[in-house]
Formats: sequence, C-alpha cells, structure tokens
Amino acid sequence: MQAFRSILFNIIFFGSSAFILVAALILLPFPRKATQMCFKIWMKYMMWLLKVLVGLDYRITGQENLPDGPVVIACKHQSAWDVGIFLILFSDPAYILKKELLSVPVYGWLLRKTRMIAINRDGGASALKDMMQQTRKRVAAGRSVVIFPEGTRSSPDCKGTYHPGVAALYKTANVPLVPAALNSGCFWGRRGFTKRPGTITLEFQPPIGKGLKAREFMEELENRIETASRNLHQAVCP
Repeated sequence: MQAFRSILFNIIFFGSSAFILVAALILLPFPRKATQMCFKIWMKYMMWLLKVLVGLDYRITGQENLPDGPVVIACKHQSAWDVGIFLILFSDPAYILKKELLSVPVYGWLLRKTRMIAINRDGGASALKDMMQQTRKRVAAGRSVVIFPEGTRSSPDCKGTYHPGVAALYKTANVPLVPAALNSGCFWGRRGFTKRPGTITLEFQPPIGKGLKAREFMEELENRIETASRNLHQAVCP
C-alpha cells in the first residue's frame, strides 16, 4: 500500500510540477519576487501532497533560536524535502547551489531569476570568493542564506564531508550562523522510491558564537548538527 501511495505521489507531483514550471515562465518579465513566490507555492503544494497522499507531515522546533533579521542556515542534507522547507519558512531565502543547475531548461531559468547563490564547485579559491561576495549581497538585501555544508545528500546513518566554505561564511557574512538538524532521510531517502508516513523534524539550534577559528568552528558545527540529527533519526528510523 505504501508503495502505491508513493507511486501516486510521484505521478501527481512530478507531472503537475512540469506544468507549474512551464507556466511560471510567464513571470520572468516581472520582478524577481514573483518567481520566488511561485517557488514557495510550489513547495507548499508538495508538502500538502505528501501529507494527503503519503501521510508524511513535518514539525519545526527551535524557532526561538532564529534571531531577527537575515541569518545563514547551515543544515544537514538527507532528502529532496530539505530543499523545499526553507522556501516555506523564510520570506525570501537564497540557497547556495551548484552552478550547473542554472543550465537546466526552464527550472534553471527560473532559478537564475530568483538570484540564488550559484557556485562552480570545481572553481577553487575563485569560487569561494564569488560565494562570499554573493552572500554578502543577499544578506545586505535582507535575505537569509541556506547552505548544505556536506554539498550533497547523505543517508541518515552517515556523515558526509563538511566543506570549508561554510567556515568562510561564518567569518564574512556578518550575520548569525544557525545550525539545523533533521531526520528527513528516514522518510524520504536520497535514492529511495518509497516515502514513509510519519513526521519529519527540523530542529534549529542556537547560533554559533563569533570568534572561533575555522577549525574550531567546523568541529563545533559538525558536532552540533550530527549529534542532533542522530538523536532525531534514532527515534524514528527503522
């Protein structure tokens, strides 16, 4: 039965998403926030379908740890679900993503319009410098920034490699950096077809205090995110 519900979700969501994205092209001549709002509505639609068809809901904890104003969110990455949630929770977030996505027909054109932070992951020091410059611009415009420090999705019981770019943001963004843990991979795996019913938890933790050296910061970030994510998934993962 759960496999059938997952098939039904995939057919309806991905089929309707193709229509939504093509229809959204009419927004390209309009201000950027119109396209961003379209993405937000699309993700709310995804969450609604997950709840209705799959029985998968979510809860957010630790929102009291989010300071007023723009922040950098450094989040564990286990599922496609993770990408959608921050569009819902924040008014106008900017994601740090790989530049190749901008070349995807239709979807990439819309991403470019929303002015996400696209980086060349093979660009070395120049890519890092570009990421910091773009982040400062987005923060100055009042936008929060979302980064997945591992760079790609990992299984709930595994820790990926935390890349040092997040430490550069900690030093230069001039806004609080908030770690975020989750257990989305227990319900919607990175390569899993079947989606399990239940409740995904996303947990915001207190901002990491200023003044740490890069190595100290990376150790603190990894420890906080991995410990909290492990606690979350141990309660629900089979």
